[in-house]
Amino acid sequence: MLFYYYFSLNVPHLLVLLPVAILSYSMERGHIRPHQHQFPLPIASASQQQQQQLQLSNDWIFLDVPSDITIDISGVRFALHKFPLVSRSGRIRKSIADNKDADTSKLLLLNVPGGADSFELAVKFCYGVNFEITTANVAQLCCVSDYLEMTEEYANDNLSFRSETYLNDVVCKSLEMCIEVLHNCENLLPLADELKIVGRCVEAIASKACAEQIASSFSRLDYSSSGRLHMNKQAKCSGDWWIEDLSILCIDLYRRVIEAIRCRGVRPESIGASLINYTEKLFKRKPNFFNATSISKVGLVPGSTNCEEKKVVEAISSLLPVERLTVPISFLFGLLRSALCLDCSTSCKLNLERIIGSQLEMATLDDLLIPSFQHPGDTMFDVDNVHRILVIFSQQDDTEEEGSDYDSDGPCPPSQTALVKVAKLVDSYLAEIAPDANLKLAKFIAIADTLPGYARTTDDGLYRAIDIYLKAHQGLSDLERKRLCKLIDFQKLSEEANAHAAQNERLPLQAIVQVLYIEQLKLRNSLCSSYSEDNQKVPYQSRRISNGALSAPMSPRDNYASLRRENRELKLEIARMRVRLNDLEKGHASMKQNLQKSTSSSKRLMNSLSRKIGKMNFFSHSPFRESRSPSKNSQRTDSKLTGRI
Repeated sequence: MLFYYYFSLNVPHLLVLLPVAILSYSMERGHIRPHQHQFPLPIASASQQQQQQLQLSNDWIFLDVPSDITIDISGVRFALHKFPLVSRSGRIRKSIADNKDADTSKLLLLNVPGGADSFELAVKFCYGVNFEITTANVAQLCCVSDYLEMTEEYANDNLSFRSETYLNDVVCKSLEMCIEVLHNCENLLPLADELKIVGRCVEAIASKACAEQIASSFSRLDYSSSGRLHMNKQAKCSGDWWIEDLSILCIDLYRRVIEAIRCRGVRPESIGASLINYTEKLFKRKPNFFNATSISKVGLVPGSTNCEEKKVVEAISSLLPVERLTVPISFLFGLLRSALCLDCSTSCKLNLERIIGSQLEMATLDDLLIPSFQHPGDTMFDVDNVHRILVIFSQQDDTEEEGSDYDSDGPCPPSQTALVKVAKLVDSYLAEIAPDANLKLAKFIAIADTLPGYARTTDDGLYRAIDIYLKAHQGLSDLERKRLCKLIDFQKLSEEANAHAAQNERLPLQAIVQVLYIEQLKLRNSLCSSYSEDNQKVPYQSRRISNGALSAPMSPRDNYASLRRENRELKLEIARMRVRLNDLEKGHASMKQNLQKSTSSSKRLMNSLSRKIGKMNFFSHSPFRESRSPSKNSQRTDSKLTGRI
């Protein structure tokens, strides 16, 4: 016969464990059979929930022993027995002891981590029902054991000890298991963080990811023909397989993982790839708020003000690597559009603009066309953000350009190459936004004047954009049109652009006169150069005259063709002169070095000459010199006599 014991603090602990021992013995003998009922979660309907609670009140863990306590967990009632619970749970023991004068047959537990599911696992452990600890329930067991105080103080080998042992010895040894446990901790915060479950999993993921990357780097090492080690760039990097697994985490836990991985020294390219993959997967899970058409372009549906999406964009922008070219610039522009649409913090938008400005030469025209979300009456595209990005690009140091991937055999230095690319991009952008009737002249001039003058090799694109703006804004005054045309260097226009500008009625009269004057100067210079070349080609001219080529006057078309040919020859001659100038500069430098080397020898020569001259002066002032030259006096007297005669 099984005796029941109702717990009291005045009774020794041995008497508390006695019913548990009797219960275990009865279970082994088969006298008491554990009920296999799985406690369901409460359902939405109120009537069904009442029926479910009534059903649970009549269900017993043991069919042969009636329950003596009912525990309510978030509306789900568990009909249990006191003695298995108080033997392992300090919280239930204290609750029954504190309410010994009142009715202890009912107990309400609030804010149980994991809800009824985790409490059911704890009850099974108290009743000795075997179940497996896995990555799916280990976080719940750690939290619920801490909540119920199922520690070694109340029973040996208790639930807290077993779950912690599994977490440290099994989970933390595997990267995949750590990610799964970390994902299960999302509904257990902040208790899971206080118990350091999150911290241990994050550190384990960071260390494992770093080790995987180091191992993959060693596998890519190869020996060259000279016996030196080098990295095989063609071999696929297999150490970044964890990137796909991290996409299941929430943004808070993902941010902690990326920060820990960055501190461990994982490559910025891997971090950038992880950010792109995480953003794409998250945006696909949010089709109502996000519009992710591809991995390189991420955008938001205008009008969304959801705080969760705003938090995601701000977190992703703060995790971006500071190194250049680690993240595609189209992805960065997509994040910037999202930040503008959701009205993210100023620091978030400025950080994105700074990263974009450092690699603006990789952008396209579609990237710069950012819609204006906040001001409906403003311009169609957001011009202010593009202007700030251009300012950042133009103000960056030359030292940042030295580390970029440019062709060293190119004719221009890296900074000049980037400036030329961005100048063409800006001219195309100005041509796209010029038809906007709300675009102010000051903003148009500010964007066009951001880059230095030497960035544009030709001003044809700028002239086209200004012509479109003048056509769309015909109400500009003469002064405003003059300000706009001052941006154009008419000497950099091509022949077609000059011909169009000379007949463009939208340009101010001063600009047209300037175009005609420049054309006249070019024509006069070409004629002068052709006249000088004709004087040097006498045999060629005599041959043409003998053949009768100059007997008839040339037509204007032939004259224009000859002028173009002479212009090409003049350009070739200028190129040859540049080459000769470079050779002369090199020769001058070598002569200067030779002159510096011969300075010491020349000094010695001058010293020897000065000594010889000093000796000659000594002999010229000696008294013996007069006696040795009597012939000079005799010659003088003879000359005097001849003069008298």
